[in-house]
Amino acid sequence: MQITMIGLDLAKSVFQVHGVDASGKVVVVKALRRGQVLTFFAKLPRCLIGMEACSTAHHWARELAKLGHEVQLMPPASVKPYVRRGKNDAADAAAICEAVTRPSMRFVPVKSIEQQATLMAHRSHDLLIRQRTQLINALRGHLAELGLVAAQGREGIATLIARVTTTGADAMPPAVRAALLPLVGQLESLQQQIGALDKAIHAQHRASEASRRLETIPGIGVIGATITDPAAFKSGRDLAAWIGLVPRQNSSGGKERLGGISKQGDRYLRKLLVAGAAAVLRARPRPSRQAPLAHPAAGPAASQGRHPGAGQQDGTYRMGRWRGARPIGRRYSRSAKQRARRRELEEPAAVNTAVSRVARVMMELMRVVRADDRKTRGDACGHAPRPSDRDLSADNIRASSHQRCTTGRIHDLHPNTSLKR
Repeated sequence: MQITMIGLDLAKSVFQVHGVDASGKVVVVKALRRGQVLTFFAKLPRCLIGMEACSTAHHWARELAKLGHEVQLMPPASVKPYVRRGKNDAADAAAICEAVTRPSMRFVPVKSIEQQATLMAHRSHDLLIRQRTQLINALRGHLAELGLVAAQGREGIATLIARVTTTGADAMPPAVRAALLPLVGQLESLQQQIGALDKAIHAQHRASEASRRLETIPGIGVIGATITDPAAFKSGRDLAAWIGLVPRQNSSGGKERLGGISKQGDRYLRKLLVAGAAAVLRARPRPSRQAPLAHPAAGPAASQGRHPGAGQQDGTYRMGRWRGARPIGRRYSRSAKQRARRRELEEPAAVNTAVSRVARVMMELMRVVRADDRKTRGDACGHAPRPSDRDLSADNIRASSHQRCTTGRIHDLHPNTSLKR
């Protein structure tokens, strides 16, 4: 019987194969060593191979695709419901073989070597920055025990490094210098390595037109202008759901219960978008306070915010020292605890919705890139570009996105958006 579908459970040394024919009958259940995988699949006719999108999955997907097979990667969380009972390699391979045939399954695109190299640069850059932060904190903590405290920022750490490396009469005790000089040397070495990775990331950014257009969005820099293939998403809302910016739902019986954001998907990309959205909100100009409106009978003094007289009332209005006329019985003051609680509730929602807006604008710019490509191909073939392609402009989208970020109008995601990738 010819094998048509195979579920392959990946591992470091031992791989498990579960193959079925066109009717669903089990044909092969076999364990393979690492060196036997390519030899086994090279002897098989073309078939559908399903794997979990885990470590080394993209490498094996590329290798098996070279042999002519169709390879599909699936999120492990989507495969877990198909495990019948128990947890072993054979049960996992059978579950993968069953899940790959489901029409509603969401598949993970196979990354190329270039895409993985770009991701490695970002991961290494983030790791080195975290190591640099650890070294700085360690150096500050050790010197604080000796009474040496410097200001925050680069100037403060430079002062501490100069104090450690100083020789002569003002030098530290020999035992202290012997303990801290390795930290200083490692910190300087990390700074050089971070600079080299920054140059590599900037070079990749300058070589990509789509990345340069994404950088024009407020809150998106060179680091944040890296994203997966936009063709995998239907809209910016799908992208926001893939990153994990939609509310986590626990709805039942027609009653919607929405919690915080789901935090699914790529944590690194979500961190960059949240940091960029927070920077946009901090840089947004605050609306100026206008003069309070006063009751017509209060006179010109009340409209200018001055207190016309203690206890003066007119009808249902009472004159105030700071706000002019105020309706009697309406509560205007809040305690400091209430104001702090209100800020805690409003600021995270503003950041999340700002990140969602940034994600939607990113998808708009990617559509501009594809539209320009279609226009270029149409001109080369002698065809007239479509009217929609002529209307799209990166400058217009940049202007509109900047206006949305500076006016403070934030639109929430639809509560039913719960797509995950």
